[in-house]
Amino acid sequence: MAIRIGANPIGWSNDDLRELGGATSLETCLAEAKEAGFEGMELGHKFPREAGALRDVLGRFGLDLVSGWYSAELLRRSPDDEMQAMRPHLELLKSMGCAVVILAETSNAIHGERSKALDQRPVLAPEQWPEFGRRLTAVADAVAAEGLRVAYHHHMGTVVQSEADIDALMEATGPSLHLLLDTGHAAFAGADAVALARRHRARIAHFHAKDVRPEVMARARAGRLSFLDAVIAGVFTVPGDGCVDFPAVLGELDGYSGWAVVEAEQDPDKADPLTYARLGYANLRRYLAEAGLV
Repeated sequence: MAIRIGANPIGWSNDDLRELGGATSLETCLAEAKEAGFEGMELGHKFPREAGALRDVLGRFGLDLVSGWYSAELLRRSPDDEMQAMRPHLELLKSMGCAVVILAETSNAIHGERSKALDQRPVLAPEQWPEFGRRLTAVADAVAAEGLRVAYHHHMGTVVQSEADIDALMEATGPSLHLLLDTGHAAFAGADAVALARRHRARIAHFHAKDVRPEVMARARAGRLSFLDAVIAGVFTVPGDGCVDFPAVLGELDGYSGWAVVEAEQDPDKADPLTYARLGYANLRRYLAEAGLV
């Protein structure tokens, strides 16, 4: 599979704060994504979760399903229980021909709580990593046996946020557990996305191209904003509109095959989704071409 450029609907309608883009229809999102040039879309809360209906609505706009987020609770339940909870989501992705499952541990996450500053996010003690890694690997092994790869999404406000967290995750898990590299979350967390791409290239199975506005990031950190308040303030944007060095990151992804997804949660009343979709697609395609990846 060559690199294909997809989008996440969060630029049109936010999953964690649903009043952002709440009035935007799924059809508008898909039509504008197609107009901007995207080949596929990740799931959002407005998408049907039955394969026939989902295939129909995506097909009307000539789009494929990229993948979809799954909120894991492996700090609280066993791999077998997690697989049972994931089953409907996994079967949907399988029926749609997806190659990866996007997974993040959210049992104690704070990214959806506006009352909590990001410096209150959960942190695993050193002695917790081995068991967490064992459970993640068991789930990843089970998913791999069904033909998909688990791509772990490091995310602000969760137990895997910082560069050290990501390294600990990779160290604690087996090769079946892959990494979703998200440039925006890496930058916001103070991580070096270029170094992460270099160290973990062999296990990167999915790529989220998100940029960060440095001045908003600085205000969010200084003001101890919650994740969602930082999003509303405009901390994230599309590739080429912030401070992420995409040529350097992509330069470390030689041989990468799969989806590159523009994902930039913004307030659509402040950042017109179609305008930013066009900008993000054009910039990401140019960066990929300059890196020799398309």
